[in-house]
Amino acid sequence: MNTSTSYWLKKGIHNGMPIALGYLAVSFTLGIAAKNAGLTALQAALASITCHASAGEFAGFTLIAALATYTEIAVMELIINARYFLMSCALSQKLDNKMPFFHRLIMGLFVTDEIFGLCVSVPEKLNPAYMYGMVLVASPAWVLGTYFGVLFGNILPASIVSALSVGLYGMFIAIIIPPARKNKIVACVVAISMIISCIFSYAPIVSSISSGTRIIILTVVISLAAAVLFPVKENEC
Repeated sequence: MNTSTSYWLKKGIHNGMPIALGYLAVSFTLGIAAKNAGLTALQAALASITCHASAGEFAGFTLIAALATYTEIAVMELIINARYFLMSCALSQKLDNKMPFFHRLIMGLFVTDEIFGLCVSVPEKLNPAYMYGMVLVASPAWVLGTYFGVLFGNILPASIVSALSVGLYGMFIAIIIPPARKNKIVACVVAISMIISCIFSYAPIVSSISSGTRIIILTVVISLAAAVLFPVKENEC
């Protein structure tokens, strides 16, 4: 396997293009929400620069519109985005022990569902250039989509804007399908996760819990069970 930085950077840019297209659609809808909250295009773009999380940003814009306090916004963002703690911990297992600390800090800033999915699917240790390549195309698309959503959000009908965001879910499914086809255990874990997640969304008590909290609970329980029942050897990571 080619381990050169240039190879992984180019591969990251190539694999990041579909993510960038999906981000444009999703962040465009966020821009509309930001405009409704009274933010300018520059303010909305700054929010996307510092927070690469659709649910977190949307919640933030909603709270801003409701004139919530800084404390309320901070607590809500911490709860909604807490799953990224789990993703970062899992991603750290893919990094070389000798990797400089500043690389870990930069990579932690840009952990998203889609980028995380591609990074953990790398069969060997993760070269940071691979993630940086994806970030080079995906992050600007995220910011620009929010910016233009504020400026031109009223041009497109709401139904079309909502339909565009569905593409991101299809892209995320495309990320998990290849490893699931190669590994029956992964396929079973994915299927079980989808079924339980669906049940949690409609069950009387747990459905009242926020989606972010449900994701954290399911991630911890299912991943812990899979790790105990089907442990992965160190040389297979």
